[in-house]
Amino acid sequence: MPAAEGPSLPFAYAVLRVVPQVERGERMNVGVVLFCRQHDFLELRAELDAARLAALAPGLDPAPLRSRLNALCEVVSGASAGGAVARLPKSERFGWIVAPSSTSIQPSEVHTGLTSDPAATLERLFGRLVPV
Repeated sequence: MPAAEGPSLPFAYAVLRVVPQVERGERMNVGVVLFCRQHDFLELRAELDAARLAALAPGLDPAPLRSRLNALCEVVSGASAGGAVARLPKSERFGWIVAPSSTSIQPSEVHTGLTSDPAATLERLFGRLVPV
């Protein structure tokens, strides 16, 4: 018998995008970060498709972008390699990740919803928003 579904609680998420040349405004979705305070959940799922990146920005080396995405994942997970920001509470780490920036990896605006299973919601959003 399947487990009973828990209560649907509010969550917030943002899409992470690679922006190879800020002045051109082109971007490629590469990840989703989801935070749900009541479920004590903060996770980032990211994947960089090198072929799609090459079509968008020929000659751009994906290695530094992968390194930056890995660093963001370490911050979100609270890993010691994530430095001082990774030691902040989950809500502050989420705020740091989704703060507007002009770097090569930028967050979308923050969106909200309700979920009883944040991990499944993250997977669903990633599958819908990040073509790989």
